[in-house]
Amino acid sequence: MQYFLRAICFGAVILSAAGVIAQSPPHVQENAPATELPDAPQPQMAELELFQQQQPAPSNNGSQSSSQAGSQSGSGSQQPGQQPADQSQYDKAQQQLKKQESQRAFGIIPSFNTSFTQDVVPLTKGQKMKLAFRGSIDPFTFAQQALIGGYRELGDNYYGYGWGVQGYFKRAGSAYADSFLGNMIGNGFLPGIWHQEPRYFRLGHGNVVHRAFYAAISAVRCKHDGTDRWEPNYSNVIGNIIAGGISNLYYPREQKGLEHTFGDGLVNTATGIIGSEFQEFAWDIAKRFQKKTAQQIDEGQQANQQKKQDQQQ
Repeated sequence: MQYFLRAICFGAVILSAAGVIAQSPPHVQENAPATELPDAPQPQMAELELFQQQQPAPSNNGSQSSSQAGSQSGSGSQQPGQQPADQSQYDKAQQQLKKQESQRAFGIIPSFNTSFTQDVVPLTKGQKMKLAFRGSIDPFTFAQQALIGGYRELGDNYYGYGWGVQGYFKRAGSAYADSFLGNMIGNGFLPGIWHQEPRYFRLGHGNVVHRAFYAAISAVRCKHDGTDRWEPNYSNVIGNIIAGGISNLYYPREQKGLEHTFGDGLVNTATGIIGSEFQEFAWDIAKRFQKKTAQQIDEGQQANQQKKQDQQQ
């Protein structure tokens, strides 16, 4: 059996050598010495190298895939690198909002929409809506609109609602609906679209006339997001008019119409002016009675002074 296998192997070597010699040029067959016969398999090696070149090299693919993976991971690491910057700005805005939501003049009246410093981080659309909604559902807001409903009842305003308990709740409910719609549209939705600041930036210094004028024009003037540029407060004015138009859905038939739409919008704007005046001066009185309020005002004034110094430099 062993001799038989050896014979087969020897025959295969002879046949392969014969095939290679037959494929070689005639002058090579005649002139090539016997010692050069072992060099004959070179064409087969060339074919093998050509075959290997045609096949994908594992090492190159591995390096390419690793480099591609590295580039992808590098590009992926850049995007998360940008996220923390945006996230930190969002977190800073959240911290400022959290601080604002604890502000109450005299410990009762909410001042969520008031900032004691001019240096603030722009709010996102969601944060603006959340701030507007937070003020709209505060218990003080419900109590305020309940008092307005009583005032309307005594003044026989909106007589189409009738009298008694039913008429009172209709008047109070309509007053709250006006406030809710004006706040959500004028201080939440539209400022998010037009990139306007819904917050009132308390001045806190200067003479009374200057501060009163500053607070009054805040109803028709606001800051653009992230800048110190003042611009017309389209959000507040147009938002109040839109809220006045929607109020035609729930007011009595006798009080509906174009006159009511613009009249109700102007009333909401005037109410906003009164609120700004209160936020500007009420803290001066509260500062004398509340240490926490004094600290908040002092921190805001120091931040404003530092910002002015930085701008001058």
